Amino acid sequence: MATELDRVRELVVPITSDLGLDLYDVERRGKTLRVTIAPQPGSDGGIGLDDLSLATRLISRELDHEDPITASYTLEVTSPGLERPLRTPAHFQREVGKDITVRLAGHAVAEGEQRRIDGALTAATETHATVTAADGTKHTVAIADVDKARTVFEWGPKPKPGKGTPHPRKGEKPKQGQQNSKQTQSTKEQQQ
Repeated sequence: MATELDRVRELVVPITSDLGLDLYDVERRGKTLRVTIAPQPGSDGGIGLDDLSLATRLISRELDHEDPITASYTLEVTSPGLERPLRTPAHFQREVGKDITVRLAGHAVAEGEQRRIDGALTAATETHATVTAADGTKHTVAIADVDKARTVFEWGPKPKPGKGTPHPRKGEKPKQGQQNSKQTQSTKEQQQ
């Protein structure tokens, strides 16, 4: 028998497909029904506010019409973000090739083994995920044994267009091939 969340999924998938998006997740937390949508797997684009607004209107209208949830709820349509949670086998399969962090459930950690694994997600099936650590060690874990997992986004400054590499912070020495702005300005003055 289909649950209320299964029925919501059935109603939302055609809407997200028509919009060129993917239904990432449906979950219920208290009185909030959270529908998470994402770009199609392999897409370089993201989800914009216009996408979220249109999807919210269409999903809300469909849920009001079909009424799959018996209790009162608040609909929240969102994107999974840059560091997205990995809860299902489909989530793991979608993110193969990305850096992730995994925390295993206490019962799944043997004596002397680490509970947290960080690295590149190199493979995923319906039941297992393989994470390759920076040192090359491969860890294959049962998805059922994962307490919490998410993708990891590398935060850091990117050079501004036409500016090359970022300038060092105050007190740092310039990296090889990089000059700070004071050195560049005095060099230009000497050349004039």
